[in-house]
Amino acid sequence: MRVLFATHSEKTHFHSLIPLAWALRSAGHDVYVASQPALTEEITRAGLTAVPVGEDHTFLKRLQEAGQADFSGGFGQNGAVEPPETWAGQGPLYRAFVDFYMRGVNNDEFVAGLVDFARHFRPDLVIWEPYSFAGPVAARAVGAAHARLVFSPDYFQQMRRTFLRLRHEAPEEQRADPLEAWLGPLLERFGGGGYAEDMAVGQWTLDTVPAEARFPLDVRRVPMRYVPYNGAATVPGWLHEPPTRPRVCLTGGVTLRNQAGHDALAVADLRMFEDLDIELVATLRQVPGEEETIPANTRLVDFVPLLALLPSCSAVIHHAGGGTWNTALAAGVPQLLVADTWYALHLGRHLRSVGAGLHVSERREIRAALERLLEDPSFGESARRLRDERVLALPTPADVVPVLEKLTADHRA
Repeated sequence: MRVLFATHSEKTHFHSLIPLAWALRSAGHDVYVASQPALTEEITRAGLTAVPVGEDHTFLKRLQEAGQADFSGGFGQNGAVEPPETWAGQGPLYRAFVDFYMRGVNNDEFVAGLVDFARHFRPDLVIWEPYSFAGPVAARAVGAAHARLVFSPDYFQQMRRTFLRLRHEAPEEQRADPLEAWLGPLLERFGGGGYAEDMAVGQWTLDTVPAEARFPLDVRRVPMRYVPYNGAATVPGWLHEPPTRPRVCLTGGVTLRNQAGHDALAVADLRMFEDLDIELVATLRQVPGEEETIPANTRLVDFVPLLALLPSCSAVIHHAGGGTWNTALAAGVPQLLVADTWYALHLGRHLRSVGAGLHVSERREIRAALERLLEDPSFGESARRLRDERVLALPTPADVVPVLEKLTADHRA
């Protein structure tokens, strides 16, 4: 098969595609990864063939100009509020997400460039990360089968289902589906026919999320194990030795750093842990002059691959990012989510329901929650059981390749 992966230029989103891309490549299929030019180096560093198309999106620049560069959410600053399942709660949120974010990262040049390359490459299958709608447009234009690959609970589809169910409650001028209003004309422009719901969900969805954490959505799922990938990295020497006291990882991920230019926490915030009998590994950038403020029990590192670090940890404190959450599940490590984003509440409920972690939405709650995770052995037992019985029970990307071959044969035009 000729397989085309499509993603806008967001590094962590691309990382979720790499294990499947390599599984297909290892099975003998032709695999290309198309994205905006900014992601080219990251694609080639992963050993895959990059196809830069269109122009880089300016979404982050627009956010910064609007003073909203921290849209990824704070690290437990203001408390989390979940939008209610009402039109007022989620309808405007969904519309803004489509009109501002989706259209922002899938600019016209990217869509047109991807279609042009697809007409040249003639893929049998297009696999797209869940926010890169240029992918299904290109697939439809050339008659390819297409599938989404989701790496976190399907928040966008949950919002979309709520919007479609409740839009009769909205003022008439707000009832039109913004996704259809955007993608419909693109399909007509590129000869892809009329809008259909597979443009929103794929002809099927490759789902790496354990069943208990999924939203109850009516989509065709192909379960697949999440295989952590942290980019080109080197395992530091100190990780070769087992810790002599409980090791705790604290990370705010790389997305906020890349988008806003700063970490989720400052070095000064680490003082809340300085008298705990732990080894704290904090992935924060050190600012010159702060050396004396680093607690004695803390190892400050700019970056360390979580897939190498987390198996040695007794707990991980993080921002509820999908990649960190999945990597911690795969490592069987108890998690403490510290985030004031509404989606963190969903992940927090999942972790509490299976006994594998906690969620707090304010910084003043972090220390007590961490002490509870470390003192109660049931959290570690539950996290390891979740890994063994749910995460590792899912088919690997290599196991899924024959399924994709059959589905592609059934769905391509």
